[in-house]
Amino acid sequence: MEKLKESKVAWALDKIAVDAEPGLTNAQLFLTNHDLKPVEPERRQWGPWNFVGFWIADSFNINTWMISSSMVANGLSWWQSWLCVWIGYVISGTFICMTGRIGATYHIPFPVVSRASFGIWGSLWPVFNRAAMACIWYGVQSWIGGECVTLMIRSIWTSYNDVPNSMPKGSGTNTRDFVSFFLFWACSLPAIWFPVHKIRHLFTVKSFFVPPAGIAFFIWSIVKAHGIGPIVHQPSTKSGGALGWAMVQGIMSSIANFATLIVNDPDFARFARKPRDALWSQFITIPVGFAVTSFIGIIVSSSSAVIYGDPIWNPLNLLSYFLINPNTGKNANGPARFGVFIISFAFALAQLGTNIAANSVSAGTDMTALLPRYINIRRGGYVCAAVGLAMCPWNLLSTSNNFTTYLSAYSVFLSSIAGVIICDYYLVRRGYYQIRDLYSARKSSPYYFTFGFHWRGYAAYICGILINIVGFVGAIGKPVPKGAAYIYNLNFFAGFLVASGTYWLLVRFSPIPAVSERWMEVGDEVRNPSLAYGAAFDEDGDAGSGSGEDYMKSGKVDEESGVRERKVSGVGDF
Repeated sequence: MEKLKESKVAWALDKIAVDAEPGLTNAQLFLTNHDLKPVEPERRQWGPWNFVGFWIADSFNINTWMISSSMVANGLSWWQSWLCVWIGYVISGTFICMTGRIGATYHIPFPVVSRASFGIWGSLWPVFNRAAMACIWYGVQSWIGGECVTLMIRSIWTSYNDVPNSMPKGSGTNTRDFVSFFLFWACSLPAIWFPVHKIRHLFTVKSFFVPPAGIAFFIWSIVKAHGIGPIVHQPSTKSGGALGWAMVQGIMSSIANFATLIVNDPDFARFARKPRDALWSQFITIPVGFAVTSFIGIIVSSSSAVIYGDPIWNPLNLLSYFLINPNTGKNANGPARFGVFIISFAFALAQLGTNIAANSVSAGTDMTALLPRYINIRRGGYVCAAVGLAMCPWNLLSTSNNFTTYLSAYSVFLSSIAGVIICDYYLVRRGYYQIRDLYSARKSSPYYFTFGFHWRGYAAYICGILINIVGFVGAIGKPVPKGAAYIYNLNFFAGFLVASGTYWLLVRFSPIPAVSERWMEVGDEVRNPSLAYGAAFDEDGDAGSGSGEDYMKSGKVDEESGVRERKVSGVGDF
């Protein structure tokens, strides 16, 4: 009977297992599947304009629209807050290009990139961190998308605003808002089905439809207010050191908004036709797209102060006022309701695109790495959606302080991860990866380190977190030294610099294998490799490298390549 049960379980597990390359060992089956292996040339379909469309689409969302609001509320003038946005997103764009180049060169996702820095098995913790963040963000963005759906329905049926509430008193939400949230969540599910190299078409559509709707909202608000309002004439209420630190906080909030995308840009950049396609297209589009969206948000909010007496930073609240004037109680006419519907639909599409780009694909890729035998990107995306529904995101958004504190805390973890990975690739390995070894569970692999964990990477990661711990305690309301608070104001930079600096020092005193003495990216040699041990040819018939010992000498520097390597039997680069 017991054997029968075991056979049934084995049969069921075999049925749900994803396709894998023949010849892989059991350990390798927990390291790779089709969605984790290097992208073959046929799927490298993202050109520079696809990245431009991707970031234009991603920049136009409600979070970006409102990003200047907290800065103005913190005492900055509009132009000072806008300057912070420019500086913050130029810095973010630089980090994006640095991590994205790794994916665009070797055509591998973030979970595989992190194996070089944290070890074959040690990479699972950073991957889990990123997956958890993506799931939380998926729920939050879906909740905001549900608010867009509420406005769309109210534009058609005004009585939807007064739907009787049947939710329990302590639930934190009501029937109308939950129904809208669920509709947005359910309508998002089909978009998760499509493979990543084809989902670029969604971003192309979004980049053509959403910005014109935002510009229409911009013009409509100015016309309605007969001007641009008082915020653009409002001076800063801070000066001296207080002004400087307020601007630093504004810059850091812009970077924190990008912390998740900085580490997972390889998930998309790996589909680039060549590394250059993911460089200037991202570096230019990111600051321009996000700064323009932020500027529209500033002017629209300023105009709303003329119309309703106080500035309204949330565009969805302003659209709600366009439907029913809070001062007079008068309902909007037909053309105005149609305009609100179109703009609300554009914001809903913006939220959908942002959710797919920044959250479901990233979470799907990360979960694929956590359990590649049974999860692919599609299945992981649906798991992410389920977690986003179950987490009750309205509780996280109950107060802005809760969410801001959470966001800052997670940027600390992700900045340390980014610091280790970027230092490892650019300063330590000088662009050199042995791709097959990133999928090897053999102890002789240069990325196996100690029991599959890279202690130098973890030591640097923990140091990057510790520098911000005291300041984080202060951020949640506990008394801490002023110096710790100042360090925490620089949380992303502090974590990044300490982690990368510590990693570099540790590697200097305790060298690691598989590093190059000069800059040497060999991503052009990545075609369609077979990852099975001992494979000598790529799947498309091109010659692979075969055994690493054919050209590597244990612990020495090869005179031609300048690579310091430990002997690796049968799993060399290709």
